[in-house]
Amino acid sequence: MTSSPAGDSLPRAPKARRLVLADFRGYAALDLKTRAKLVALSGDNGAGKTNLLEALSLFAQGRGLRRAEMSDMARENGAGGFAVSLELEGEAGGPVQMGAGLERIDGAAQRKFRLDREPIPSAKIFADYIRIVWLTPAMDGLFTGPAGDRRRFLDRLVLAVDSEHGARVNGLERALRSRNRLLEERFSERIWLDAAEREIAELAIAVASARRETVQRLAALIATTRDETSPFPWADIALEGEIDRLVAENPALSAEDSYRALLRDNRARDASAGRTLIGPQASDLAVRHGPKTCEARRASTGEQKALLVGLVLAHARLVAAMSGLAPLVLLDEIAAHFDPVRRRALFDALDALGGQIWMTGADPALFDDLAGRADLFAVAHGQISPLSRVEDA
Repeated sequence: MTSSPAGDSLPRAPKARRLVLADFRGYAALDLKTRAKLVALSGDNGAGKTNLLEALSLFAQGRGLRRAEMSDMARENGAGGFAVSLELEGEAGGPVQMGAGLERIDGAAQRKFRLDREPIPSAKIFADYIRIVWLTPAMDGLFTGPAGDRRRFLDRLVLAVDSEHGARVNGLERALRSRNRLLEERFSERIWLDAAEREIAELAIAVASARRETVQRLAALIATTRDETSPFPWADIALEGEIDRLVAENPALSAEDSYRALLRDNRARDASAGRTLIGPQASDLAVRHGPKTCEARRASTGEQKALLVGLVLAHARLVAAMSGLAPLVLLDEIAAHFDPVRRRALFDALDALGGQIWMTGADPALFDDLAGRADLFAVAHGQISPLSRVEDA
């Protein structure tokens, strides 16, 4: 897992200075330049605000903030591909240009990534230059929704500080699917199941250990920085699951042996269920409202939103501490449900994070308090016009 640089040096804070889109979502073409640390986009629903955040999220590992297939991001009635270019400022060697997109080659769609206009194999390399965290309205039901949503949320937290985590999670999912097929088709062939379960155990313990380390680090950061008077309450977080207890109580090799034995002993049950019932794929992230000492799912809707914001802010600080890069923070429709006092407190907390912040909201009045310290833009029908820039104030 990535650690912060030695010494007391401040995290680097790369900022997106130019975003260029071609045939991306509703944008045939766009060239957007920013100067401020805070960027706010306002406009009606469907105007294209979230599309801009999604374009930025492509420079993180994974499937972006909508979890969409790249083929779905190409503009309707376009050529079938798209390109997103991002210029970062804040690197010691000067600006860095990054590219992500989809190209049609002989009728087939191929994902493409570039760094300073040179091809690279994947978005993983971008983690050396930028880290990205986000919060979207789809996450508002995180505490009341299914455990799978919280696992995906947790894995994004881990991936922001550990660039290898995504490969481990994907490898585990493939290995579990393979075991499920073996249980269905070749249950009696022990040698094949033994081999599959050996691979699963190694990957599962690595995934569970990475999650545990991130949760422990985040919990420790929250404990040392929490403010009982903050409008964004602190969260009490922990992992729940049989494999999580196994990892907490045993060294890695011993945990692998124990998990392999569990898989072997539960083959009949898993075959009947059609899936592997014990493992990281069954874990849950337990979240409690710290000041109220109650489960997050029992808090009010407003309290849950404030708690989620507080958790994302804490994670952004953890990313900066561990990676040495203050992350780019993407907040979709962030301010609509907060009263003016909490909204001002949010803007102050975001300003203190160190990294660049991109926000969206339907009503430009939501961002009135940012006049003079943010780049404010109006978005309408795939077009963007400046409302106020820092240098204009």
